[in-house]
Amino acid sequence: MNTNTSPRVALLPCLAHSATATIVVAAVIVAGVVTTPDRARAQEPTAAAAATLPTKNLIVPGEVFSVDGHTAFLFTPADVNALPPGAPRPWILYGPTLAAYPDEAEKWMHERFTEAGVAVAGIDTGESYGSPIAVAATEKLHAEMVKRGYAAKPALLGRSRGGLWASAWAIAHPDFTAGLGGIYPVYDWRTYPGAESAAGAYGLTPADLLANVEELCPVERIDVAAQAGIPVCIIHGDIDVVVPIEPNSARLKARYEALGKGHLVELIVAEGQGHNFWEGFFHCQKLVDFLIERAREGATGGDAAAAGE
Repeated sequence: MNTNTSPRVALLPCLAHSATATIVVAAVIVAGVVTTPDRARAQEPTAAAAATLPTKNLIVPGEVFSVDGHTAFLFTPADVNALPPGAPRPWILYGPTLAAYPDEAEKWMHERFTEAGVAVAGIDTGESYGSPIAVAATEKLHAEMVKRGYAAKPALLGRSRGGLWASAWAIAHPDFTAGLGGIYPVYDWRTYPGAESAAGAYGLTPADLLANVEELCPVERIDVAAQAGIPVCIIHGDIDVVVPIEPNSARLKARYEALGKGHLVELIVAEGQGHNFWEGFFHCQKLVDFLIERAREGATGGDAAAAGE
C-alpha cells in the first residue's frame, strides 16, 4: 500500500522492443577505417555500460548518479551569493527517494529551494522504512555530497513514509542534521506500513521488530533529536487516516514538549485535510522558508534556532 492518496479523498496508488541484430560478415571501408564484426563486438561493452547507467525522472533540473549501487539524484541549486565566501553549499536530504518521488506535486517547493541556492538530494533504498540499511546507504550519499562541496549538515525533508527515513537519519546523526521538515510524515511504522510490512526492511520477523520497538521505531527515539536541539516544521492534515496525525506528528511534538523543547517544533495542522494532493501541503511557505533557513544555517555553522533564540 502506498502512503499517498489521489486528490482530496481517494488513496494514492503514493520494455523497449529488442530488434534482431544482423551482422554483415564483410569489411566496410569508411573514411579509411575498416569496420569488421570483431571491431563491432569490441565496442559492445561500452554500449552495455551506457545501458546500465541509473535513470530517474527529474521534476527540476539536476543530475542522476549512482552511489554504492543505489540510484541517487541531485536538484542543482542556482548560483546565488547568499553565503560567506568559502562556505560549503547548503542542501536538503529528501525522502522517500523512490521511482515516483519526488513527484510533480512537489515541483513548486523544489523550484523555490534551488532558486534560493539550496540543493536537494536523495538516495533510493527501496521500501526500507528508515531501517539501519537505509541509514547506511544514506551515509554513502552524505559522504558523496560532502566530497562535492556540500555541507556536512543538511536539512531534512520527509514526505509521508519519507518521515521514517528523515527521522531515522536525525536520530542516528544529530550532528549532521540542521532541521527536520515533514509533509504528513510517518514517524511510527506501527501506524504505517505496520510491523508486518516493515519487518523485512529491518531483517526481522514482525514479532522481533515489535519486541525492539524502543530501539528501532523513530518516534520512540526522537528524544535524541530533541535533546540535540534539532528544530522541526511539519504540516499534517487533521483527518489523515493513512498516516494519522496523533501518533506521528503530534506525538513527536509531545515528546519534544516533555523535554522542554516544545518551542523547537512548529506543527501546522491542515484542517479538513487527509493524505492527499491538496496544494497547501506542497505550497506551504512556512515549511519552504524553514528548510531554506535551516539548510543555510547548516552550511554556515549557525544554530540560533537550536539555541532557542
